[in-house]
Amino acid sequence: MTNNESDNSLEWASQAYALLKEKQELQKQELQKQELEKKELEKKELEKQKEQLKEEFDQNDISKIQNETESNLGEFDEDFTWSAMVLAAQGKKVNEISIDEIDWLSKLRRGLEETRKGFVTELLDKLGDDPLTPESLDDLETLLIRADVGIDSTDRVINSLRKKLNEEVVGGEEGIKFLKDELRAIIEKPIKNSGLNVLVPQKGKLNVWLIVGVNGVGKTTTLGKLAYLSSKSNYKTLIAAADTFRAAAVEQLQVWGERSNVDVIANQSKNADPAAVVFDAINAANKRNSDLLLVDTAGRLQTKNNLMDELSKIKKIIDKKVPNAIIESLLVLDASQGQNGLKQAKSFAKSANLSGAIITKLDGTSRGGVSLAISAEVNLPIRFIGAGEGIKDLRPFNSFEFVEALLADR
Repeated sequence: MTNNESDNSLEWASQAYALLKEKQELQKQELQKQELEKKELEKKELEKQKEQLKEEFDQNDISKIQNETESNLGEFDEDFTWSAMVLAAQGKKVNEISIDEIDWLSKLRRGLEETRKGFVTELLDKLGDDPLTPESLDDLETLLIRADVGIDSTDRVINSLRKKLNEEVVGGEEGIKFLKDELRAIIEKPIKNSGLNVLVPQKGKLNVWLIVGVNGVGKTTTLGKLAYLSSKSNYKTLIAAADTFRAAAVEQLQVWGERSNVDVIANQSKNADPAAVVFDAINAANKRNSDLLLVDTAGRLQTKNNLMDELSKIKKIIDKKVPNAIIESLLVLDASQGQNGLKQAKSFAKSANLSGAIITKLDGTSRGGVSLAISAEVNLPIRFIGAGEGIKDLRPFNSFEFVEALLADR
């Protein structure tokens, strides 16, 4: 090859390199442009989803927790009188009664009004003060099933009443008292079997409560109310926003965290690993000597196995990081879903190692009787109930108060 040929080849190679370099740079810029456009579209779509959910959340939740930090003493009316009598029946002295307790019981009574109308009022109208008859028991059986009390619970109540009726004449008043005792026994059985009358964080150890349930039952909102209740009860509380698959879930929790003065450990990345969020939250809880870590888990993944796998991963992280931690898995159920809620409880109980249930949205539904079905058919202790929309409208479950509110007309 001559010098001229060599020079020409070098120049050609140089030009080729320059063209390829330019082409590569253009391709790189195009890819970057496409990537930016893709991210922008994803961002807009995510923002759209967030706005939709946030708008719904703003309307249904934020407005409900704005002025909920202080209870006001209402009128000296039927609600107050009934609430005070329920507290007195439990051995409370006059100087031990708080406005919060009166306020809660009044809300519980009002919240169960639809359920009460569904069978109690009709039952009382049928019974009056007359003795129970086999026909009145048939009516009661129909009413209990209609209120989603469940087959097992209904059978137990009716069989007990039939046995008592065979032994003696049972008047209407006595029949109601017996009915209360039977309903209370059904609800209390799994609670007594658990060895814990009331679920509270144990001091000296990290308590980790996994809040589980399908989307739409009020899971995240319930966790926020639990955080408020825990914080107001002087437990050092922390929230882990591990439901990373639902848009606006983190933002929703952060609003609740601010209202409760409880910090939220979160990862804003799209589809962040829930187990990684829990890992970070445990580190934070250990550093702060927290008493309670509340974990918001994913409500729905592609398959049931996916959901259970996520819960399993989270539990493994907890076991590894804090082997002495006390773990509770609490299933949130929407009372208004009735038998569908019961099916959810049965499904989760088989695979999620549940230790308790939280019944929400008791107010405004005629299906509050499903609480009895949860106890009887799933053998799951009810730990908390919600009968209102405010931040203070979630309380530890009390079977005596619940049954009294359910049968408040008598």
